[in-house]
Amino acid sequence: MRRYGKHTDEDDIRQRPNPKGNRARTNIRPKHEDASEGFVLTVDRGRLTCLVEDRAVTAMKARELGRKAAVVGDRVSLVGDLSGRKDTLARIVRIEERKSVLRRTADDDDPYERVVVANADQLAIVTALADPEPRPRMIDRCLVAAYDAGLEPLLVLTKSDLTSPDKILEVYSTFGLNYVVTNREELETGGAADRVRERLDGRITAFVGHSGVGKTTLVNSLVGEGRQRATGHVNKVTGRGRHTTTSALALPLPSGDGWVIDTPGVRSFGLHHVDPSRVVLAFPDLVPGTEECPRACSHDEPDCALDQWVEDGHADPARLYSLRRLLGTRERREGD
Repeated sequence: MRRYGKHTDEDDIRQRPNPKGNRARTNIRPKHEDASEGFVLTVDRGRLTCLVEDRAVTAMKARELGRKAAVVGDRVSLVGDLSGRKDTLARIVRIEERKSVLRRTADDDDPYERVVVANADQLAIVTALADPEPRPRMIDRCLVAAYDAGLEPLLVLTKSDLTSPDKILEVYSTFGLNYVVTNREELETGGAADRVRERLDGRITAFVGHSGVGKTTLVNSLVGEGRQRATGHVNKVTGRGRHTTTSALALPLPSGDGWVIDTPGVRSFGLHHVDPSRVVLAFPDLVPGTEECPRACSHDEPDCALDQWVEDGHADPARLYSLRRLLGTRERREGD
């Protein structure tokens, strides 16, 4: 059945009505060439606080970005009211390419990745030596996430006044990690901050750790007066800390050369997203040995070429053990 007559032209063709009566639909997006650059400091229920020059500006993501979300550490472009005055709102129209992405999943079976921070250079893994007890599996998982993201790990051990750090340091001696050991008195007086700060200058450092390990207390000491966050305590019954930090927050170092990003305390760090080939890159002495590995080698199977590489004396066997221990964390739950 013919819908139109013999002599149709463009005026005869039916068009979908526009119920809103506004401009016609288009796939062309504005370029926003006059947008200003900003740095995402924190995200709270869809509102983002961004540093634009020397002002904290509240913004929302533009609809044209679709499902792409900005996270703490992102470099973004904004338009709208950039005055930073109360009750004003800007709009994020671009999220610049990220140089690094620290990710985690809720558990190892969850395929949904959560971006923790963007553009960090370093991951400070904060662990108490006691109260609560250290959990090496958690440290291992954070190390895997750091290596996968291309971040340099920094191990920060707190509460050394309660027990010696020697046992933990021996476990991680083959990793070649940078580390700082602190005690509670140093955290209160600021002495710990001075030694940790030496490792942070000129970098963007994300801090992760269980609740109650002293992470936020350390961050407060690092950033100085006027920027402190609430801190909690360790439950005497469960031995676990109480969550006081509920969202990630980027804070500048007093020197103006470097940032610390305090993240909420975590109870698990899923690694579903991790590619073993990226973790191996953190072991440069083992990388050449992977060239003879079978395709998609997990580096922990009978025909892995790394066994021969170590046997031939190219690397320390303890290094291969350390690598396989980290890769094995995907199959072992934290605390196992």
